[in-house]
Amino acid sequence: MTQTAEPAAQEQTVAAVRQALAEVLDRELPDLGPDAKLFDDYGLDSTGVLDLLMRLEEVLDVEFDTEELEMSHFATVRTLADYVAAAR
Repeated sequence: MTQTAEPAAQEQTVAAVRQALAEVLDRELPDLGPDAKLFDDYGLDSTGVLDLLMRLEEVLDVEFDTEELEMSHFATVRTLADYVAAAR
């Protein structure tokens, strides 16, 4: 049995990631798709990762275990959304 988020919940998580990333980068991101590369395409850095996680924790009322964080979680909007969904 595979664990996948309900489509509506997944879209909500992706939307939260998009909004938080726009706030962290302090710019509009109208073309930010689920396969956008956070570091390569949008210039996210290590400080931005921490800020992004804090914003997501506030918005989604979730806590992340920093011991479990891996760079692969931040590869794309989709991988980050999947990580966030698993933490909820």
